[in-house]
Amino acid sequence: MPVAHCYDVNVPSPRMLTADRGDAGRRLDLVLRRHLTDVEAATRTRVQAWIERGLVTVNGAPVCRVSSRAALGDIIEVALPPAPSRRPTMTAERVHLDILYEDDDLLALNKPAGIVVHPTYKHSAGTVMNGLLWYARAWPEPQRPSLLGRLDKLTSGIVVVAKTAAVHAALQRSADRSEKDYLAVVYGRVNVARGSIDLRLGRDASDRRRVVASDPDSMRGAPSLTTFERIARVPATRAGLSLLRCRLVTGRTHQIRVHLAARGWPIVGDPTYGEPRWSQVADTALAETLHGFPRQALHAWRIALTHPVTGKPLRIEAPVPLDVDDLLAASGLAPLFRAALARRSQT
Repeated sequence: MPVAHCYDVNVPSPRMLTADRGDAGRRLDLVLRRHLTDVEAATRTRVQAWIERGLVTVNGAPVCRVSSRAALGDIIEVALPPAPSRRPTMTAERVHLDILYEDDDLLALNKPAGIVVHPTYKHSAGTVMNGLLWYARAWPEPQRPSLLGRLDKLTSGIVVVAKTAAVHAALQRSADRSEKDYLAVVYGRVNVARGSIDLRLGRDASDRRRVVASDPDSMRGAPSLTTFERIARVPATRAGLSLLRCRLVTGRTHQIRVHLAARGWPIVGDPTYGEPRWSQVADTALAETLHGFPRQALHAWRIALTHPVTGKPLRIEAPVPLDVDDLLAASGLAPLFRAALARRSQT
């Protein structure tokens, strides 16, 4: 239950990001809008005003021209003005956290499906962040939990948390050198062993909660790249099922879900971008299992990064959750998955 530890979410704090390949040569206001999709106040007009007011720096120097261009590797910092909120405080709560790794600088936890990462108007309590504030209530200054990236409510797996602003900034700067692998169970007989999906992504004009893919040549949306490897596949007569390992090269909202659906391989159970292909599966028991799967079968499985303080390589794995494990067993993908892991361990 909630306790008397409240934190003002309207206190302005700098937001730091590193320009990646998709930002190189683009106007600074467009770069900021691309990276601040989670900030409701970051409209085109407001972002331009923040730049003109000197609230944005590039590599430590203030930049006041909206038309300034970003270069690969630029460190961009914006002091986000406090925005009005319907819920001005965030409460520390006893929320169970499955800690996979922890040291003095960061931690990684295994988020179950169904839990929201950060409080929103509709989910103001019981989130991962609420639990982190409780967990961190005795941390010494200046430690305070800060999320590095987020997972959708119905996606399970690894969430990395920095303990200080400096560690958070260092992890952001090295994000393009880290590797985060996801497991996805998809419909379709994926006919290539590995490949990449390079499709620009942007908000659906008719429904801002959805993301749509467009052709790279159209220049609409943000450049987005996902690589994939087929781990296993089974006939699942008339539909096909495959287990893929996906890796984000860029990190857009719903990227893996939209990219796979665009290639014709929708994730099993995806309520937004999925398809009811379970109805095509001849095996009645398997069709019922697929129909009843309660969320997108997507799991943030492994992460490899360089520790921002020690400089040593750090690899963390989140075990496959029970619901996905049961799905793999029911579909016949489980023994193929185990065999693939065994082969890799021997190489």
